[in-house]
Amino acid sequence: MRKQEFLDALKSGLTGLPQEDIGERLTFYGEMIDDRMEEGLTEEEAIAAIGPVENVVNEIVAETPLTKIVKEKIKPKRRMKAWEVIMLILGFPLWFPLSIVAFVLILVFYIVLWVVVICLWVIELAIWACALFAFVAAVLYMARGYVAFGIVLIGAGLFVAGFSIFLFFACKAATVGTAKLAKKIVHGIKRLFVGKEKTK
Repeated sequence: MRKQEFLDALKSGLTGLPQEDIGERLTFYGEMIDDRMEEGLTEEEAIAAIGPVENVVNEIVAETPLTKIVKEKIKPKRRMKAWEVIMLILGFPLWFPLSIVAFVLILVFYIVLWVVVICLWVIELAIWACALFAFVAAVLYMARGYVAFGIVLIGAGLFVAGFSIFLFFACKAATVGTAKLAKKIVHGIKRLFVGKEKTK
C-alpha cells in the first residue's frame, strides 16, 4: 500500500469525527510514514510497520470521547431547507420519544450489567461476614462449655470461607468481563457514528 492510499483509507474510516481531528490524524500518520522512510524503510515497509488501517481507525475511535463523536454527528453539515425543518417539527412526536427510548434501553442494559457484578460482590462480602461470625460464635460457645457445637461452627466457618475464596475469583472474572463488554458496547456505539459516510 502506498502512502496516499493509506491516508485515503484512514480518512474514509474516520468519517464522522470532527474535521480538525481527522486533519490532525492524517498529518500525524503522514509524518510518521515520512520519518520511517527517512530512517531507510521503503514506503510499503513504513506503512506495514504502522499496521492495518482498520486497527488504526479502531484505536483512534476508542480514544475519541463518545460525546465528541455524537456532537459531530448531530451538527448540521449544511443549512436545512424549509421543508426539512417542517418535516423535522412534524415528526418530532415520533422521532423524539423513539430516541429517548433507545437511549434509556442502552442505559438500562449498561446499568443492569454493573448491578449484577455489584450483587456478586455484596454476596461475597456477606459470605465472608458469615464465616467470620461462625468463628466468633464458635469461640463464644466453646468458652461457655459447648465444645462440640463450637467445633461444628468452626467447620461450617471453614467451609463458608473456602466457598468465598472460589466466589472471589468468580466475582473478579465477572468484573473484568463486564468491563470488557462495557468497553465493547461503547466502542460499538462509536462505530455506528464513525466511518459510515462516503468521503467526497
